[in-house]
Amino acid sequence: MDRTVGAELGITAHGDCEVELQIAVARTPGLDVTEELSIVHEGGELTTVELTAPHGGRLHLVTLPSGFSRVSYQAQVRGTAELPEISRTDLSLYRRPSRYIESDTFGGFSVSEFGNVSDADLLAAVSSWVGTRLVYMPGSSGPTTGATDTLLGGAGVCRDYAHLVIALLRALGVPARLTAVYAPGCDPMDFHAVVEAFVSDGWYAVDATALAPRSSLVRIATGRDAADTAFMTTVNGAASLDWSYVTAVADDGLPMDDLHQLVVIG
Repeated sequence: MDRTVGAELGITAHGDCEVELQIAVARTPGLDVTEELSIVHEGGELTTVELTAPHGGRLHLVTLPSGFSRVSYQAQVRGTAELPEISRTDLSLYRRPSRYIESDTFGGFSVSEFGNVSDADLLAAVSSWVGTRLVYMPGSSGPTTGATDTLLGGAGVCRDYAHLVIALLRALGVPARLTAVYAPGCDPMDFHAVVEAFVSDGWYAVDATALAPRSSLVRIATGRDAADTAFMTTVNGAASLDWSYVTAVADDGLPMDDLHQLVVIG
């Protein structure tokens, strides 16, 4: 599958500011990626330092001088990703509670709702349950909103849906992680967050928002929750995100998506 993805960010730094960006397509075996990243300040183009992140992800570290900078990223993605690598460390790490996912408080609730369901049926059941109980509502959550807040509030955006799905799965002992993606077909178009859960000896995608076909997704970053996968993090100093614009297109058209099928991101 061929896909064209990209992002434009407008950032104003209030004094010299160090920023980490996670907007580049992850280096994933099986994919051929042609890309270009540029960060231009009023005084000229800036230099970035690339850092490696888990599961092929990449952080680009840049020091922004005071004033406005424009970030531009474009990529042509060809091929299909190979099956994600399986490691015992990942299976342990992604069972644990984390910053936005208080899965240790969901045990009894998850068992009562999904205790008799397993494997592919479990992923479809949890995805459907979350998708029907939450209302997709931009602005209904904030940077500190966790899975418990989302369950009680009944609304959120993609990262909130993903956090709640992960909390329910981890409470059942199922390893689950958050993956930031480019999502062809997503409406509204933006950076998107989905879940990867480990069942039937593999990592498979879950998207309770059903906003985009899972087989068209392109991996950007993968981690315990949104704290690991944010597209922009201010490390030192202060900066404001003035605007962002994301594009993601499946060049040969969007595939169909059956939520009862196991789908690998790729």
